[in-house]
Amino acid sequence: MRKFNKLIIACDGESASGKSTAAKLVSKKYKLLLINSGLLYRYSSKLVMVHEPKNIISFLSKKFRNASYKKISSQNLHSEKISNHVAILAKNKKVREIINKFQNKIIQNNKKICVEGRDIASKILAKKPKYDLAFYFKCNLEIASQRRWVDIKKKVPLKEVKRSLNKRTLMDKKRKYSPLKKVKDAILIKTDKFNKKQVLSIMSKYIDKIN
Repeated sequence: MRKFNKLIIACDGESASGKSTAAKLVSKKYKLLLINSGLLYRYSSKLVMVHEPKNIISFLSKKFRNASYKKISSQNLHSEKISNHVAILAKNKKVREIINKFQNKIIQNNKKICVEGRDIASKILAKKPKYDLAFYFKCNLEIASQRRWVDIKKKVPLKEVKRSLNKRTLMDKKRKYSPLKKVKDAILIKTDKFNKKQVLSIMSKYIDKIN
């Protein structure tokens, strides 16, 4: 395994495509700071759902001004209620600007980083700094639904999980601002074809070839 003084990895993908797991594995192996942008949007949804602010933008601006990514990432933010809410919230351009600003502060201060989400290669790491390598994750809807269903401890019917995942991915791809898309040079990984160890092995082969 190569050692890097600088390494910037972008991981994008559809709902429950395995991108979070892959990003965690590769970050651990190469000692990268991991930023999960999806968690930031989920955290925003949780705040809005709990506090019901009159002005969402000014409310979230204040909350993210002194927010700690470490504290946000330690919370359990995966629920169907949040998933359904965040798909709508993520369409808001001003909300995206707040979260992008928060992410960029962290990114600018780190040379070894893996950022995971839905607009990372196309927006967040498109330039200054630009990713060294981009991965795009896809997973068969049946398998993705089953995995997410197990993750949430089967608290809701499998059919509902499947419907929610499909709806979220369609909304992400069709939204006006920073839609989910695969950039031309992103490496496609279909996680329904491989286990965790194989996914990490594939990613590592590409990373170790970086000049």
